[in-house]
Amino acid sequence: MQRRDLLRAAGPLGLAGLAGCMGTFETQSSAQSRFTTVEDRTEKVYYPSHIDGMTMVGMGGDGRYKVGLMYSLPHAFWTITGTDLNLAQVGEDATAHLMATLWDSETGTVLPTSEIRATILKGGEEIDSRRLWPMLSQNMGYHFGDNVRLDGNGTYTARLSVSAMQARRMGELRGAFGEGTTIEVEFEHRRGKLGDLSLKQLPDKKGDAGAIEPMEMKMPLAQVPERDDLPNVLATGTSGDADFAVFAPDESPHFVPDGQSYLAVSSRTPYNRYPLPFMSLSATLTRGGSSVYDDILRAALDPQLGYHYGAAVESVESGDSLTLTVDAPPQVARHEGYETAFVQMPELELSL
Repeated sequence: MQRRDLLRAAGPLGLAGLAGCMGTFETQSSAQSRFTTVEDRTEKVYYPSHIDGMTMVGMGGDGRYKVGLMYSLPHAFWTITGTDLNLAQVGEDATAHLMATLWDSETGTVLPTSEIRATILKGGEEIDSRRLWPMLSQNMGYHFGDNVRLDGNGTYTARLSVSAMQARRMGELRGAFGEGTTIEVEFEHRRGKLGDLSLKQLPDKKGDAGAIEPMEMKMPLAQVPERDDLPNVLATGTSGDADFAVFAPDESPHFVPDGQSYLAVSSRTPYNRYPLPFMSLSATLTRGGSSVYDDILRAALDPQLGYHYGAAVESVESGDSLTLTVDAPPQVARHEGYETAFVQMPELELSL
């Protein structure tokens, strides 16, 4: 079995079992989680039924690793395994929805590492421990989160075990984040702090194509560059309501052999330009009926180019044909408004 066939069968390495049980798309409701959604949704990004308020609770860091911690009232979300979605309802003992954003302190680049495990302590006693889901939400973008249990008012410590980055690091990130770390964030919790958070309904927009604006935060937001800001854009297209931009930088990365080119693909959400990580993406580049490249594109992160997928190829020429195949869609959990998009993603046929 070839490597790209293996990826098509198993999904992105290390993420196939991340979502737990597999299931079909559900539209259940739960009064406890205040779960609401929109009927008759299309497979596109849409305005959610409401916007949950959230608040920053603390920050921490270790070396170049920096993390910001926020929480909101607990709420449901969707996980994904392959192309199967599962509605993750709120557990009976859930107190808050905990969210973490991880970034590089030197460049401000948000880091799409593969795993963050959170252990919640109070007075030195473990209250909760779980692996946080890599997630997408319209107001916060790419982050890690889950519903957690807190044991009343008081001072807590969130011990975050961060894995090493699997994506190739380029530019100013070269040589960094090859090893994981543990970061502790101390924060104060009181029930009234959550109770005072807003819940904004969107009765006139819910279900319409579009997305709410990113929220203003005291930490970086994961966004990829505007298409016009990418170097040497060769083609653009859309699949599964995700935008794709194919580009080939004039200056190739350090790992590209002399005389070859770097073929790169930036995939992003519409409207807010959030990256779509943990996707298995393959490319077939042909010229005059002959194959120039036929293999996977590897995930990479560069402060200037953003999160993208790329590979070294013999050359890229005007008139080449490029087929992009999504072997597995982005294996990230989704908040309302994203759960119907980026799942069924047909092949893209592009002329360069």
